[in-house]
Amino acid sequence: MNDATLTKQTRRPHPWRRDLVELAAVFTAVAVADVVAHLVGRGPDGPALLVVSAVALIATAVFHLWWARRHSHSPPAHAGPAPGAASPAASGAAGDGGAAGIGGPPDDDGERPRATTLWRMRTTVRDTPGSLAALCTALAELEVDILTLQTHPLASGTVDEFLLRAPAALAPRRLTAGVSAAGGSGTWIERADAHDLVDTPTRVLGLAARTALDAAELPFALRQLLGRCTVHARPAVSPAGRSTGELPPVEGVLEETVMRLRDPRGGSFTVERPHLPFTPTEFARVRALLELDDRLGPRVPRGRDLLALPEGDEITVRRAGEADVDAAAALHDRCSERTLRQRYHGPVGDARRYLDHLLSPRFGRTLAAQTASGRLIALGHLLWDGDETEVALIVEDGWQRRGIGSELLRRLVALAEEGGSSRVYAVTQPSNTGMVAAMRGLGLPLDYQSEEGTLVVTAQLEGAALSPLAERPVPDRPLTGP
Repeated sequence: MNDATLTKQTRRPHPWRRDLVELAAVFTAVAVADVVAHLVGRGPDGPALLVVSAVALIATAVFHLWWARRHSHSPPAHAGPAPGAASPAASGAAGDGGAAGIGGPPDDDGERPRATTLWRMRTTVRDTPGSLAALCTALAELEVDILTLQTHPLASGTVDEFLLRAPAALAPRRLTAGVSAAGGSGTWIERADAHDLVDTPTRVLGLAARTALDAAELPFALRQLLGRCTVHARPAVSPAGRSTGELPPVEGVLEETVMRLRDPRGGSFTVERPHLPFTPTEFARVRALLELDDRLGPRVPRGRDLLALPEGDEITVRRAGEADVDAAAALHDRCSERTLRQRYHGPVGDARRYLDHLLSPRFGRTLAAQTASGRLIALGHLLWDGDETEVALIVEDGWQRRGIGSELLRRLVALAEEGGSSRVYAVTQPSNTGMVAAMRGLGLPLDYQSEEGTLVVTAQLEGAALSPLAERPVPDRPLTGP
């Protein structure tokens, strides 16, 4: 029924029609009353007629009350839910817990719903009519609820990716066995959590927004888009000036569990996921994300924090990028030979060729500390190394031993933890007591490994809670001075 028909059916009569009907009813009532009065007053059986009429009216009223009570509790068969009332399907969906093991309100019989578990499952089915229906039927027989479904077309078949809510008592082997019996092959399954309840378009848009705000977010976005995987960003030329190998073709290469793509800014990306092959759909999503990153160009968040040092001086900590190469090179020129050796473990030579790599968002994030005049006095680098993360610091000689390196390190570790890293490591020398003290000041579990004069200190981040120093944000403003 369309809106025009509904409006026509519910239209009220005009006021003049209702007034005419009421006037006719009044005249009719007066005429009936006059006839009854004549019969009662002048007829021989007037009193008897009056008593019979009264009895008939009482009987009619009693019958009407009985009929109304009998049928008042059963709405018409065609009537839908009352306005504002939730439908049974909607009530059932709202009652489901969003996370595994969370029960909803008690059922009508007083029992609480059974505990459930969220699973992510991927399986390959034949590209024939009814194959997906058979798979869904098998899941329904196991009392498994399908929350989301994605399809990845292949040359010979279709990869179906599910987010499932299953009874907690259902063993994973039984679930995969039921899927295999329904025609699924190459089935992969792992536990999921409430974060996986976000649908794929929403997740992709969120990752694109993060990448648009910060170019250094690209490796994180790739890992969150593809799940558990390893992302390697390789420059076209190493900091030492040597070629890193042949670049992949412009369209990229997809080889089962490895995809290689060319970085539009130079170099390449290699993404590996040994436990689960990539699909052409995932490959296309990664290429689209790289194209978006290239179109947006270099970008670094412009926020900054003003910190008060114990001696009373104030410094600003902010993100640094490729535009800070000249200021960073000037910082290296002011540092002593001893400071440079502790940072780079040997002669530096031309520091600029290292800085082009270190300040690139493709390979990590950099924090800079600067004075009120805008002069860089310290740099802290967070470098992606596959599944691991390296931290490195350099502080100008005149500003050392004042807590600046410790503050930069604390912030870098917090960024690594936000990115999903489980540990960070620093490569230094045993004589670099400042770096060792800064790592110990994190209050995290540390592992030490020394070999041939090099000390590697690794901090475990899982379950860590870092407490940065007191800070107060200041509005972004242009720098003054050199």
